[in-house]
Amino acid sequence: MSIVSTNIRTLRKQMGFTQEQFAERIGIKRSLLGAYEEGRADPRLNNLQNIATEFGVTVDMLLTRDLTRMNREDIQKLMKKEAGNGKEKLKILSITVDQQNRENIELVPQKAAAGYLNGFADPEYLEELPRFQLPLLPQTGTYRAFEISGDSMLPLPSGTIIIGQYVESARDIREGKTYIFVTAKEGVVYKRAYRNGKDNSLLMVSDNTAYAPFEIELADVLEIWEAKAFISMQFPEPATAAAAQIAAPANGKTTKPDMSLEKLAGLVLELQNEVIKLKEK
Repeated sequence: MSIVSTNIRTLRKQMGFTQEQFAERIGIKRSLLGAYEEGRADPRLNNLQNIATEFGVTVDMLLTRDLTRMNREDIQKLMKKEAGNGKEKLKILSITVDQQNRENIELVPQKAAAGYLNGFADPEYLEELPRFQLPLLPQTGTYRAFEISGDSMLPLPSGTIIIGQYVESARDIREGKTYIFVTAKEGVVYKRAYRNGKDNSLLMVSDNTAYAPFEIELADVLEIWEAKAFISMQFPEPATAAAAQIAAPANGKTTKPDMSLEKLAGLVLELQNEVIKLKEK
């Protein structure tokens, strides 16, 4: 019998759940939970994450620590100790590829954000999301696209699609840069990140100053994606000075926008249309 199977059985009993009750809480059949506890089957990645969340532990602890001789107080002390040492959750990244074996960019629409929290590590779930390619992005990273909601990051409006590059560790976060954080408690969050002088949490700051900053615990973070590009159906308004210069240039001649900008705008429009088609599917 594996460590994970004995840990699941022990922690379930500590919390006072029957197999039927706990299986219902994590959305699986009782017989499957029984197979996990008896070592006859290994939990799928999304089920493993759900189990860890219900127990209030990390996936890493479930897989590598013998928790059978600890009570709830000992486990909470261990959680705080590992968080204080900067120890992060075990992160498992799932991807999809196209027929040429190139990594896809999976799109997570607003309506799918809640489901993504449970399925982000499940290849079968990712297969159901819209997928596309962007040739302009460097091929050295893994990318995912998220549709943001609300006005907390204006001038980027609600409905903007943020394309993020996967970040393996919170230690790689650069202060003041924008990131998509997938968290167990706050959901999918797009904000500027600051360390705020703490090792176990990050300060989330909105570009719209009407929204107050807030903290998230690193132990609550499931995935981190650094914002690299965005797609929006609304073009930003030109700066006042730039607009005035085009309308009334110093030499009295009409200024024509740079052709490269026109080409770029056309490319963005094509990408927007492609994303709309993917969302309709």
